[in-house]
Amino acid sequence: MTSERLPAEKRMRLRYSGICRLCSTPLPAGQHGIYERETKTVRCVQCPETAVGADIEAETGTETEPRPEPEIDIDVAGGSARREYERRKTGREQRIRAAHPKLGGLILALSDDPQSTRAWERGAIGEELLAERLKDLPSDMRVLHDRRVPGSRANIDHIVVSSAGVWVIDAKRYKGKRPELRVEGGILRPRVESLRVGGRDQTKLVDGVQSQVEKVAGAVADPDVVVRGVLCFLEADWPLIGGDFTVRDIEVVWPRLLTKRISADAPAAIDVDAVYGRLRAVFPRNS
Repeated sequence: MTSERLPAEKRMRLRYSGICRLCSTPLPAGQHGIYERETKTVRCVQCPETAVGADIEAETGTETEPRPEPEIDIDVAGGSARREYERRKTGREQRIRAAHPKLGGLILALSDDPQSTRAWERGAIGEELLAERLKDLPSDMRVLHDRRVPGSRANIDHIVVSSAGVWVIDAKRYKGKRPELRVEGGILRPRVESLRVGGRDQTKLVDGVQSQVEKVAGAVADPDVVVRGVLCFLEADWPLIGGDFTVRDIEVVWPRLLTKRISADAPAAIDVDAVYGRLRAVFPRNS
């Protein structure tokens, strides 16, 4: 198969199971198939259309070197947050049992972990839930979860690479609380935007995503690749109509709207696998 004859098709290892659009054969995840970008469908590598492409190459005497399959990392979303939660929880239990050998078990049963410890568990759950939602993205996109920022203790929850650019996503689980944009100043004073969640100033979350976007853009090192920053709030108190907004160039959305926007983004001339490869090398697994 030549890229000139079939520019909208790509042979790849399937991330998700599917069904061949020609013969209806089930295609399990991990098996090779032909992904058709225009229709967003897959077909078997043995199906007639694939064979036709091979016959054309044989007749014309042209051969193309097959592009190596990209290495795909199997990340564990929320892994570092859950490990930190377990570390803190276990440390507290050991301290209480050591200080109160006889009553330690009772004290633990009648008391909760401190809020600072429970926050790590909430964060892990939020990342895990969003990772499940990101599985709905088209199979030609690449996703990284829980990647470490070199030289710091920080991590990036999710990175999505599509043909339209890169999305840097921070998952936040603020159950029952409403994210809001507050704008102060304007005509006589400088315009200042801030993020409120449940009435409290949480603009520091915006600062964090902006820093991540800068680092990812630096790793991509290509001005033609658009890098966007997103704060995705899970289980928040979103209004029935609207509710999403942008604060200091960072989009604030919910999971369903996020996947819809990524999937509908206008494609550009971006080598998804090449960009993915650079990012997975610069930002290692947070193991």
